[in-house]
Amino acid sequence: MKGWRKKPDIHQVTDAKPSLTADIRRREVSYLIKMGIRTICLILAVVVPVPWPYRMLFIAGAVFLPYIAVIGANEREAGAPPPVFHTPEANQSEIPMHRREIGS
Repeated sequence: MKGWRKKPDIHQVTDAKPSLTADIRRREVSYLIKMGIRTICLILAVVVPVPWPYRMLFIAGAVFLPYIAVIGANEREAGAPPPVFHTPEANQSEIPMHRREIGS
């Protein structure tokens, strides 16, 4: 009668999802790297005497990298834990969200 028991689930460390802190840190580092490259492109476009096609390439990098950096910084990694929002319980004495204006 040994075979009737269900085998327990075995979880491995590699199955663990990254923590929210690790995910935010990864996005911050990625953002800072992209903005550093953007700064270098801006400096190269202004300071370095190169032909206009190269200058336009540097300007395009300086213009479009902020958009790419922000989109990447706001994109959560697949499997990352969802952000935690505080939702007050009904018995708490907190002011309702729709009544937070001054003078109410």
